[in-house]
Amino acid sequence: MIKTIATTALPVEERLLIKKNVISNGGSQRFCIVTGTHGDELEGQYVCFQLNKILQENIGKLNGTVEIYPALNPLGIDSITRGIPNFDLDMNRMFPGSLDGTMAENIVHSILNDLKGADIVIDIHSSNIFLREIPQVRININTAQRLVPYAKFLNLDFIWIHDAATVLEATLAHSLNSLDTPTLVVEMGVGMRINHKYGNRLVTGILNLMHHLGMWSEQPDPSLISKPITSEGDSVCFLNAEASGIFLTENKNNEVVEPGEEIGCIVSSLTGEVLQHVIAPVKGLMFTLRAYPVVYQGSLLARIHKL
Repeated sequence: MIKTIATTALPVEERLLIKKNVISNGGSQRFCIVTGTHGDELEGQYVCFQLNKILQENIGKLNGTVEIYPALNPLGIDSITRGIPNFDLDMNRMFPGSLDGTMAENIVHSILNDLKGADIVIDIHSSNIFLREIPQVRININTAQRLVPYAKFLNLDFIWIHDAATVLEATLAHSLNSLDTPTLVVEMGVGMRINHKYGNRLVTGILNLMHHLGMWSEQPDPSLISKPITSEGDSVCFLNAEASGIFLTENKNNEVVEPGEEIGCIVSSLTGEVLQHVIAPVKGLMFTLRAYPVVYQGSLLARIHKL
């Protein structure tokens, strides 16, 4: 059943509609999948399509309600814009919003109210166009004890437990967790692209978590479920550019690198010089790698989980 959860007027006698698909059978538990907060993050579109298809074709295996929200920021998706077009606003920095606020504040307030109270929410993101991420769950340290056990069922490679940051207080996940609605943030892939392999893995993981919760009668093959590495504290090393130029690499993320190993180099296309050899300072799993080659001094090149 398609439901509209928020609507507002647009300039030329049009309306902005944010919709969800509610698929229900049997039990009382409620499992929500949300994505499309950033219009340039498209991995979640594939996941929503596959889940809709699987659930509707196998409705007898479902015990509860699954709600799928494919586009929290439909204007951003329409225009391939990260934020809300014309307002230059990042929707995921506006929660919890306000019923009496601006159009955008009113919209995010309606989204939050519609999601709160769910038994679990999966908030799916891609990276931006600059970085490529392995399939991972990101969890604030303040909610790790509650959320990590759920995250381990999602068939992803990595769980990053990160320290609190002020900006996170305005995200959908922080707002929902503050309302006692357990919410997991998934990051994978790169902006403006869809990786079918990553999407299929997450779909299997979601069904696996639903089975664990008693919402899906068929357990996915345990041999297909990845056991993620968990990272917390100061175990993540950041590599940043020391020069501006073009970043060249033959490496791929999800590889273990050794101390002293060259990950890539920054070069000058004008002079032919190598401006920086990018060297791994530690042994570890590289779970983030620069995808967009133009870099400036300070640009993030890679993240490595120390092993």
